[in-house]
Amino acid sequence: MSEPKPLPFSAPLQGISEKTIAIHHDKLYVGYVNKKNEIAEKLKTLSHGGDVSTANQTYSELRALKTDETFAINGVYLHEGYFDLLGGDGKPSGVLLDALTEKYGSLDNFLNYFNACGMAARGWVVLAWDTREQTLRIFTADAHNQGGVWGALPVIILDVYEHAYFIDYGSDRKAYIADYWKNFNWAKANELFSKAVGCRL
Repeated sequence: MSEPKPLPFSAPLQGISEKTIAIHHDKLYVGYVNKKNEIAEKLKTLSHGGDVSTANQTYSELRALKTDETFAINGVYLHEGYFDLLGGDGKPSGVLLDALTEKYGSLDNFLNYFNACGMAARGWVVLAWDTREQTLRIFTADAHNQGGVWGALPVIILDVYEHAYFIDYGSDRKAYIADYWKNFNWAKANELFSKAVGCRL
């Protein structure tokens, strides 16, 4: 069974309030962890001799559980990745900065495009390392279990669901995204990028 991970930072964030973080982490994220565990227990019962005779593609308990399994697990993983990248000083540095400059021509080009994807998405925008083609890609997701590609490892994860910013910014998502970068932990992102680049499918 999974246990909720504590926040990796303690200092107040710029723009994003402690209230927002508390609700986002302690209620929403913890809720995904609990549902992930609940679904895992039910699937364990079915996979260890349980009755799967009614399984079908229109509706069945197994189909519902398998669909919601990916939603809950990605809800956990994406939120953990999002929180892991907060609490920094926002100063760009390291191998990821070099890779982004090479890929997009400049950091400003990357930020303009990534931020625009954040405005276009309904849920998430993710910079990932494609382990098959050995390149960086930006994906958007309208739901936790939509938009990603198997074989791509997340490096930068931005939550753009309204719960991530509405208390502090109202409908001004653009200001929230700007503050995300002020709080961004480049050291952690460089660590993730270095690990991802070492993987190849």
